[in-house]
Amino acid sequence: MTGSIKVLIVDDEPYSRDELKHLLSSFHSIQIVGEAETGESAILKTIELQPDVVFLDVEMPKLSGMGAAKALMELRKIPLIVFTTAYPQFAAEAFRLNAIDYLLKPYDEEQLQDTIARIDKFFNLDMELDSEKFSGKLAVEADGEIIYLEPKDILYIIKEEKMTKLITNNGEFETKSSLKDLENKLLAFGFFRIHKSFLVNLEYVVRLTPWFNGAYQLQIAGRKEQLSVSRNYVKALRAKLEIK
Repeated sequence: MTGSIKVLIVDDEPYSRDELKHLLSSFHSIQIVGEAETGESAILKTIELQPDVVFLDVEMPKLSGMGAAKALMELRKIPLIVFTTAYPQFAAEAFRLNAIDYLLKPYDEEQLQDTIARIDKFFNLDMELDSEKFSGKLAVEADGEIIYLEPKDILYIIKEEKMTKLITNNGEFETKSSLKDLENKLLAFGFFRIHKSFLVNLEYVVRLTPWFNGAYQLQIAGRKEQLSVSRNYVKALRAKLEIK
């Protein structure tokens, strides 16, 4: 992706919209293309303006932010969702809807900076702006040593009880790092969450097979096992994989 990241702000409170507009104005990568004050108008504005990211308030009258997000997931071009709310209890549901982040009000500027950094990484803007910078390797501690893995060699990652296992072209490695932490580090390298327990390298995906209740099974090149794709992730996964 080149140029600015187009953002739509959705909140039923004008003060909250103005505050977020002011905070986002300091980020050079962000272009605010519109505002909406209801869930219904959020859907219409998204169709009209085609934003890359929607900052979406959870608590709104009639159609809530969660309800609007479910509708946005049905669109051909699915925007990234950042939920905004004063209520932390919605976080689990937000991430089930594949939100890239979850911001609590009143807004914390450092947390917002982290959110924008994740968005920039998703669109590879940080790599484009500094293309000569060495991107680094993933460090994994094993048997008292630190193993450095090339992200391109990692096929997929699975969370198993207290450990996280990395399946690579050169063997399997275990780490105590959480799947969420690895997702944040590998987002810019073409990795995608398909399930609460699986993170896959999209480069190696070769087949999606319908399973049951809207879920799918995914085949990785060179592997016999099938990986479960939760139905909440299917549309976003296909949007990332398929040429439009």
